[in-house]
Amino acid sequence: MLRLHDHRTGQALDVPPYALHVHVHAGRERALVTADLLRRVAERTRRRAALSRAEEVRPGAGFADLNLPDVPVVAPEDVPAHAVWVGSEDVPGRQCLIVPPEDRPWAAPAGSAGADPLSVRLAILRERYRDPVAPDDGRVAEAVRDLARWRSAVAGWARHPGRPMDRAYAAEGQAALIDDLDSPAALAVLDRLAEDPEVAPGAKVETVIHLDLLLGLDLVADIGRG
Repeated sequence: MLRLHDHRTGQALDVPPYALHVHVHAGRERALVTADLLRRVAERTRRRAALSRAEEVRPGAGFADLNLPDVPVVAPEDVPAHAVWVGSEDVPGRQCLIVPPEDRPWAAPAGSAGADPLSVRLAILRERYRDPVAPDDGRVAEAVRDLARWRSAVAGWARHPGRPMDRAYAAEGQAALIDDLDSPAALAVLDRLAEDPEVAPGAKVETVIHLDLLLGLDLVADIGRG
């Protein structure tokens, strides 16, 4: 069961198993990435999920750069009553995910020309959505390196015979995301998977694909290159 933190009570609450509408009413890149992660996890738990935003919510990097769909603008009065509101402010009478505000847009650091903009998404996912984190060039620079490392590893594993995904790692990573969108724990699962000599390379590829459909980092981007 998908669970989300209720900032009013401090408890994690089960999300009812019906169609989910996620509306970003305030914030920047972190709010949008959090909303998209919630949409993806909701769909994995067999819900229909939709995403919308307020007019003023726009990422500095652009929607495609963050692997976001073209998020439509919806006026507050048109947001469904059962929607989850994502942003930096509480909305009375609505279920909300509070994402601490950023003071500036997230961006790749100077001198990192050619870096995949999804490095920003990775830097955001490295921290729990409800923890205060300021945009930081060092965080994004580290994410640039790690994204390249993971993609290189996945491309190398893909040269080996195919194998079914490792269900234990896949279930652990998915369980972390279902439990209040714990993206740092899911990323740690991928790190352990990469280092596990008992898992065949082909199985690692399939497991990464399974979890990356939730994380949205395009970790298979280098397969077949070079």
